[in-house]
Amino acid sequence: MDRMVAMKPLDRIALIGNFLPRKCGLATFTTDTYNALRDRFPGLAVDVYAMDDRPGAYAYPPEVTHAIAQNDRIAYLEAARRIEASGAQAVWVQHEYGIYGGPAGEHIVGLLDRVNVPVVITLHTILENPNADERRVLESLLRRAAKVVVMADKGREILMRVHGTDARKIVMIPHGVHDRPFVAPDSMKDRFGWEDRPVILTFGLLAPNKGIETMIDAMPKVAAQHPDALYVVLGATHPHLVAHEGEAYRDRLKAQAARLGVADNVCFLDGFVEQDELLDYLQAADLYVTPYSNPAQITSGTLSYAVGVGKVVVSTPYVHATEILADGHGVIVDFGDADAFAREIIDLLDNDDRRDTLAERAYARGRTMLFPCLAEAAMVEIERAVATRPSRVKTHADLTALTPDFAAVERMSDATGMLQHSIYSVPDRRHGYCIDDNARALILMSQIKDLDPVQRDKWTTIYASFVQYAWNPDKRRFRNFMNFDRTWCEDEGSEDSNGRTLWALAITARDAKSHKHRDWATALYEQTASIALDLGSPRARAFAMLAAVAMLEVNSGHALSREIANRFGAELVTLLDATRRPEWQWFEIVLAYDNARLPEAMIRAGKALQRNDFLQVGLDTLDWIVSRQTSPEGRFRAVGTESFGRPYAEPLPFDQQPLEAQATVEACAAAFEATGEPRWRDEAVKAYNWYLGANDLDLPLATVADGGCFDGLMPTGLNRNQGAESILALQLASCAISALSKRRASVADPRRAVA
Repeated sequence: MDRMVAMKPLDRIALIGNFLPRKCGLATFTTDTYNALRDRFPGLAVDVYAMDDRPGAYAYPPEVTHAIAQNDRIAYLEAARRIEASGAQAVWVQHEYGIYGGPAGEHIVGLLDRVNVPVVITLHTILENPNADERRVLESLLRRAAKVVVMADKGREILMRVHGTDARKIVMIPHGVHDRPFVAPDSMKDRFGWEDRPVILTFGLLAPNKGIETMIDAMPKVAAQHPDALYVVLGATHPHLVAHEGEAYRDRLKAQAARLGVADNVCFLDGFVEQDELLDYLQAADLYVTPYSNPAQITSGTLSYAVGVGKVVVSTPYVHATEILADGHGVIVDFGDADAFAREIIDLLDNDDRRDTLAERAYARGRTMLFPCLAEAAMVEIERAVATRPSRVKTHADLTALTPDFAAVERMSDATGMLQHSIYSVPDRRHGYCIDDNARALILMSQIKDLDPVQRDKWTTIYASFVQYAWNPDKRRFRNFMNFDRTWCEDEGSEDSNGRTLWALAITARDAKSHKHRDWATALYEQTASIALDLGSPRARAFAMLAAVAMLEVNSGHALSREIANRFGAELVTLLDATRRPEWQWFEIVLAYDNARLPEAMIRAGKALQRNDFLQVGLDTLDWIVSRQTSPEGRFRAVGTESFGRPYAEPLPFDQQPLEAQATVEACAAAFEATGEPRWRDEAVKAYNWYLGANDLDLPLATVADGGCFDGLMPTGLNRNQGAESILALQLASCAISALSKRRASVADPRRAVA
């Protein structure tokens, strides 16, 4: 039963982008945006996540909540965890090429895919002809975004034409500007020693695409008419250019001015100026020029700032200039046309009335672009994104365990075995097969109760045949991955896949419905079980212990199985003693996949060997891992894959995999069988109900109609592919829950398994 809940007032957002003191235009913009938000919405908490290209080099102010190392993928995942934990209701991303790590900045996609809140993205550059990586990454961002902000109408048109973006998702908000009074340039010139000189200004990081060469070429004609004219090039050389060639580009420009005889008319001011100082420079200039050479440039912050203080602008017709200077708000000349720049500049310096009229028009346009206006417009879009996001409260009291269903397993199988992966529900043959999935499928054949005998015989034989063919007697190991053409990808598989295969053989030897399959499994187990003694991975050893316990139920005198269970159980106890801390009761210093299999192996071995020490370790560690797999609301929360490999760290919530729920169901069933304590039955049911929708997103992973299961729970929803591992996890968990329901009535002695 669903009901909509009232939306919490918007009181916290996360803002991602560059931030001062990092010296670049985007850092200035993000900082100005932050200040505008805080001034206009004092009750709003704005958590700044600053992109850091040189970790440790910047002394970030307290306004920066967290810095993200640009090229460290794990840092993005940590930032996602922080955003989730902060209670932020939306994320606002400032996107520019080159500030995010990975091919075309793909690391930011990983961050956004791991936060469960609406995302608004401001695009500072939009490419007409993106390369393959740029297209892939941007389209991932566009799919993730609830709203996309562009700063020019041309940006909307490009997104729709090049990427097919829904027009309803796009909003145009002009680049922000600062509120400065309109002043006459002569009143400011004495601050810079420019008295009585006509000043033409260009500002920004110095780089070849800024077209400075064109303006220097124009200066001889300007100086001929106005000998005192001064062209000021203000700004540091772009750091990437400095890293490549030092100041060689700046030196070439100076040499060009000297060669043309205008060295006294061209002034280079090298350095990154603070915001207030920049605005002073702009106000002291008579004209502002942007001779940029890139026609596709969607955004120019410096152009916006110049218009904001009422500068007369002469510019090439790149996208942002054609829009902001349209209708008589500035002057446009062709790319690379030095003569046109000279002609227009001379005319403007000669014509005070024309210059004053353009300045007044520019200043008026700037009043519509003030940063408070940007903040207000952005907050409208953020609030809309939050308001339109469904927010639901569900109750799960009526959840009923599913009857095991072979249909989806059969859909993923052919005459060779079970295929690994799918695209949605359609098998993806490109990835072929693996023994892990075929071993699991073999186990299912002996656990699923109501299956047609002919069907059971057919598929048990097929999965068994895959396992048999995987055995490599030369290496004395099972192979794992097989191509679709039935060629093997390796001579021996991983330790974990070998341990799991032994487990499948022992379960089949114990539980298969047909003597022929039990006989086959027993024979292959006898032939291969000694490989367990070479396994070093804790999970591989746990799988081997589970195999050994199952074989002991077939033959209580099986010496090798008893040795495996005893030896590996003792080694797991040793591991636990070496890694445990008061807050960390686990066999390893990290969490990984299939975690609950380790305590399950200890519980089942403790019962089979009548070793209370093993049993108690299994129960204690199961209790600990269950506590880490419980959300604040009391639901099962699988340890997310992004948690793997983080020493002594609390688990991250996503991506949650079906395998974890199955392992927990079966481990808790083992604990209930060993102790009779109802809490273990309840924990098993809670983990099982994760498949049915009792999870962090209230989304069922099981597809009841056909026995399928989605591949995972992501912050933004379901991974809607249905691979073999996920389908088998659901079906094996359904078998375990069904058996648990039948078993619980027979449990009377709470500690009957303990000697």
